Amino acid sequence: MKKYLIALLAILSLGQTTFIPNAFAQNPRVTLPDFADLVERASPAVVNIRTTEKVMVQQSQGGIPGLPDDQAEFFRRFFGVPIPGIPNSPKQAQPNSGKPQEADRGVGSGFIIESNGLILTNAHVVEGATTIYVTLTDKREFKAKLLGLDKRTDVAVVKIEARDLPRLPLGDSSKVRVGEWVLAIGSPFGLENTVTAGIVSAKSRDTGDYLPFIQTDVAVNPGNSGGPLLNTAGQAVGINSQIFSRSGGYMGISFAIPIDEAMRVAEQLRTNGKMTRGRIGVALGEMTKEIAESLGLGKPRGAYVRNVESNGPAAAGGIEAGDVILSFNSREISKSTDLPRVVGDTKPGTTATVQVWRKGSPRDLTVTVADTDTAQAAAKKPETPAANGSTTSAFGVAVVDLSDVKKKDLNIKGGVEVTSLGDGPLARAGARPGDVIIRIADTDITGVKQFEALVKTLDANKAVPVFIRRSDGTLVIPVKPK
Repeated sequence: MKKYLIALLAILSLGQTTFIPNAFAQNPRVTLPDFADLVERASPAVVNIRTTEKVMVQQSQGGIPGLPDDQAEFFRRFFGVPIPGIPNSPKQAQPNSGKPQEADRGVGSGFIIESNGLILTNAHVVEGATTIYVTLTDKREFKAKLLGLDKRTDVAVVKIEARDLPRLPLGDSSKVRVGEWVLAIGSPFGLENTVTAGIVSAKSRDTGDYLPFIQTDVAVNPGNSGGPLLNTAGQAVGINSQIFSRSGGYMGISFAIPIDEAMRVAEQLRTNGKMTRGRIGVALGEMTKEIAESLGLGKPRGAYVRNVESNGPAAAGGIEAGDVILSFNSREISKSTDLPRVVGDTKPGTTATVQVWRKGSPRDLTVTVADTDTAQAAAKKPETPAANGSTTSAFGVAVVDLSDVKKKDLNIKGGVEVTSLGDGPLARAGARPGDVIIRIADTDITGVKQFEALVKTLDANKAVPVFIRRSDGTLVIPVKPK
């Protein structure tokens, strides 16, 4: 019996080794990190931000709301509620004069980036606040001045009048690696200087127009907003900004603004009080695998131009709806969300070289970048009824020629308008009555006869890109003819 027990213990002990992670099996000296020293150094530079706003408070007079007069009389007599006309009763509250009163608005976090009191936080923490209060870890409280905020990147800069403050060193967010340890320090639910830890889950998450967020599994909750995301060297590599949640609380996914992006915005905010961005006047659409293949790109890449603003910088430079922007000033555009960031970082007035994919080949165009604050979108014009007369095409749709007035209104040179749809391939692909077909593959549509002749020559077994003008946008629909 003893031999069996010894053998069983030996088997169990061998089995246990299979649960030891490889890193520990190969290097027994591997240990979990201790963040105590890091937190001790970094915490003094993290601040609590409390904001207030002016609100109108109306005070009731007379009876007690929600109670009948006889019950209200009982509460007046026995609980000290003032009774009109009875001497020595508590004084009756005077009606509020209607003046605004200061009320708490919210709590967030921030961190000191310069020892003279310059603080970085989120725009949503301080936006709309009447007064901003900053509390340091030594419990000193200051009224802060808002130097500027940018809602599109959710970055704000505030300043307090103080000297020789501890500051957080800034890291390089481009060197952050997926899987590395990171920490967050902030005031979740108002609990000051709370420290949580986790790892970087992903980089370049697209959840905003201008920001590729750092995704982590660090516990972040309301009140953490504006606090730093730290690497193991104690450097700020991000600003904790958002969480993915169905409950309002932490669910394992949080997002931070990369510090490189945040500081680029902060420099303009502290200098100019606002963020100035470049723009070229294009509306973008999603580049799908089907669209990429039909355009001859092979794989989805670039920014698909859905619409071009009339008289805007892109239109002046020759960019057309249906183009795919592959690069901007030698910077590769991998997906549509890359373009607003690249253009936004470009100084207004800059002449940029834009490479576009059009009709099966790349071409270079020159565009002068405008300022988002001064450039205005072109006014939309009402649509003009199409010309009379129609014919049924091999695509299963009835189309008519466009009038010169409608061409001018839509800012297009040619095309045919869909007046009705049968159960054909174009209808199944998502076309609608009123759509204007402006191009098929690499051929511009000039009229009904040319459209009909072109459709008859298409390979029935091969999908072709059909360019459709709908309202103020251009769609590309891959269609396989009958």
